[in-house]
Amino acid sequence: MIDKDFLRDIVDEFLLGTQMFLVDIVIRPGNIIVVEIDSEEGVSIDDCISLSRMIESKLDRDTEDFELEVGSVGITSPFRIPRQYKKNEGNEVEVLTKAGQKLSGILKSSDDNGFVVTITKMVKPEGAKKKVAIEEDLPFAYNDVKYTKYLIRFK
Repeated sequence: MIDKDFLRDIVDEFLLGTQMFLVDIVIRPGNIIVVEIDSEEGVSIDDCISLSRMIESKLDRDTEDFELEVGSVGITSPFRIPRQYKKNEGNEVEVLTKAGQKLSGILKSSDDNGFVVTITKMVKPEGAKKKVAIEEDLPFAYNDVKYTKYLIRFK
């Protein structure tokens, strides 16, 4: 069995000194290795090829056969680590809570414990005839949401 920590060390060595960061390593049955990386400026195919070659050079196919997939996370993929939240601050996101509530708003801030989304809702003030839009900051802990992802809108 291929060791996930060993793979993590290889990837960390490759990413050291770059803007790229590791999102996830998955080892599926049959030694199918999936490595996902991300970056503040985006990840090129050449980055993925270089990382794939480095990983392959450190593993011995004679000892254990494997299949390797190296790629960047997709724009519609849910965020998995706090650094992805940090990268998307100021962008519109969609959040699905574990309670089943789906909402969208601007990712205002994030840290190691959670994140804050600013939503706009319509409220009718007392004595007013029309509803007005107000902004509200909603804090979330990472473990309180099923997913958070970048929201793409076509206008």
